[in-house]
Amino acid sequence: MEERTPLGREFYARDTAQVAQDLLGKALVRKTPDGALTGRIVETEAYYGDADPASRAYRGRKSYNAVMFDEPGRLFIYMVHSWWLLNIVAHAAGEVGAVLIRALEPVDGIDRMFVNRGVSELKRLANGPGKLARALDVGKELHGVDVTKAGGELTVVEGSDEAFEIGSSHRIGVTRDLPRELRFFIEGSAFKSR
Repeated sequence: MEERTPLGREFYARDTAQVAQDLLGKALVRKTPDGALTGRIVETEAYYGDADPASRAYRGRKSYNAVMFDEPGRLFIYMVHSWWLLNIVAHAAGEVGAVLIRALEPVDGIDRMFVNRGVSELKRLANGPGKLARALDVGKELHGVDVTKAGGELTVVEGSDEAFEIGSSHRIGVTRDLPRELRFFIEGSAFKSR
């Protein structure tokens, strides 16, 4: 597959919820020694700073979440219940935020993803944030990686021109949420988490 230009830093240097919506339909590409693993982003969630009780940045800047406060377009990787979660830092100047990539529709490197996940059903391969990280062999070593860098280990590029409608809901699995709906997904996708 021909290498495509990653989305630039300016794409991520905007309101977090807007970036979360605009990432839908884009292609996430993970380079590995065995080749590229690619998926179409079908579900995301937006997380803000200290005013967002569900955010990793809710209690302010700490060593583990510092990347959320810094340059947009970097990966924020953390573990929940033994699953790595893949987030991309996205926020307007002077703000804090990141977008959780919740689900992918597998596109390329599917055989390798099956090996990484140990499942055999395509729809279950990357239909959750921990599942997609495992399918793409994403771990802590990618924390802080710049996704805007051409040729990088993980990038986001333009997807197909296929039209779709965006649905929204409250975020999944959070005990305290904001009044706004900050989970976004491609309506009708068989690959979203729910």
